[in-house]
Amino acid sequence: MPHTIRLHRVIATRPEKLYRAFIEPDAVASWLPPYGFLCTVHELEAKVGGRHRMSFRNFTTGDSHAFGGTYLELVPGKRLVYTDRFDDPNMPGEMTVTVDLKQVSVGTEIAIEQQGVPDLIPAEACYLGWQDSLRKLAKLVVPEIRQ
Repeated sequence: MPHTIRLHRVIATRPEKLYRAFIEPDAVASWLPPYGFLCTVHELEAKVGGRHRMSFRNFTTGDSHAFGGTYLELVPGKRLVYTDRFDDPNMPGEMTVTVDLKQVSVGTEIAIEQQGVPDLIPAEACYLGWQDSLRKLAKLVVPEIRQ
């Protein structure tokens, strides 16, 4: 049975800046792949009905896997909902990712829910990968460089 992953963090930045990190191709490529992986964004059209497509390459083995989907809901600075589907036939089904952003006194509360994660990906591996990604995300969006 596919499973659901839920994550929650508070990141010391504005919701609008965090939101941009999810919709700008270069930003996504810099933070989304867990440590040890590189990302190529092949397509990212951040609008309702728009598509995204990318691949992660394992830097150690050179193996890669591709995935993509559709944006279902985009509310700037507040919410993103999109689908993901792997190209690998061994990982069937479609995942739905919901990202909720809420401004709080010290930055932005982020809640991520990833539904429909294929059985082939153990939940603990998924959590481990997301932890890496969220650390990288914070390193991208927290600095306020005004030059």
